[in-house]
Amino acid sequence: MLGCVIHGAGDLRVDELPVPSPGPGQALVAVRYGGVCGSDLHYWRHGGVGDFRLTEPMVLGHEVVGTVVSYGDGYGDVSSGPVVGTPVAVHPATPCGVCPECASGRRNVCRDTRYLGSAARTPHVQGGFAARLVVPADQLRAVPAELPLRRAALAEPMSVALHAVRRAGDVSGRHVLVTGAGPIGCLVVAAAKAAGAARVTVTDLLPQALEYATVAGADSVVRADDPGDAGWPAEVDVAVEASGVAAGLDTCLRLVRRGGVVVQLGLLPPGPSPFAGNLVVTREIELRGAFRFDGEFDEALGLLGAEPALEGLVSAVVPVGEAEAAFGLAGDRERACKVLLDFGE
Repeated sequence: MLGCVIHGAGDLRVDELPVPSPGPGQALVAVRYGGVCGSDLHYWRHGGVGDFRLTEPMVLGHEVVGTVVSYGDGYGDVSSGPVVGTPVAVHPATPCGVCPECASGRRNVCRDTRYLGSAARTPHVQGGFAARLVVPADQLRAVPAELPLRRAALAEPMSVALHAVRRAGDVSGRHVLVTGAGPIGCLVVAAAKAAGAARVTVTDLLPQALEYATVAGADSVVRADDPGDAGWPAEVDVAVEASGVAAGLDTCLRLVRRGGVVVQLGLLPPGPSPFAGNLVVTREIELRGAFRFDGEFDEALGLLGAEPALEGLVSAVVPVGEAEAAFGLAGDRERACKVLLDFGE
């Protein structure tokens, strides 16, 4: 079978891999689509993400959907998981279940989690960009009948977006600012609107990205490099920083109202990042982090099924044999939002 393997910075290969077999409590999935994420691009360009560096070849990918092929011992009936042949989305995290974070219900920040396609530990956790994938059976979620697999491939980033909005608290009737109109930022727009936000404003440097934010439901969009843009709000109630740059965080802190909430979702560059800390003090702004997700995965599938327009965020579907071209496209924000690899046979 074919798999998309990163061997080092700039060294992305489509390799022939052995077909795995599921063990007890595991499922074998025929992967159909895999979404190229920003972390995948970092491994390709830089050989790592933040402090996590490649030390061995690794199958990339954690945004995957497909069909159940078989189960290992102890699984396979209706009571224990989706039956063979069912279209499924794969929850990419395997929390340890015993650390203080897991015990307190915050499994998304588990200190010993395993996440598909991650070099955070050695041996690395191999990812889902392969024609066949073995995962714990309880990480499969049946895809609703009304949700095509192509749109279901957005479930993982939609879960991230839903978790970020949840971290903001009640946004019903509020004006929400989102800085950064990449795939995650656009899905934050959809998540905020679904949570009852009265208005969502999005900023980005690229007009093409702002067009995707409009597809996701943004009420207004603003060029981040144009201080004279009439769309700039005087203030907002909640801000979600999804660009991963210090300038985006600065914008959030300066535009959120006194006593408002800023959620830092985008991963900032490694090392210290300057920020307007005095505003946090003098305006009593609540600055909260948002990392990955947990139970939001099921909610994400429901929301994607109810919002067909979100399929418009999928810019292209590229055969896995052309993986490097797909990564190049995914990394060009003037041409693409979300790019999917197609593993269909």
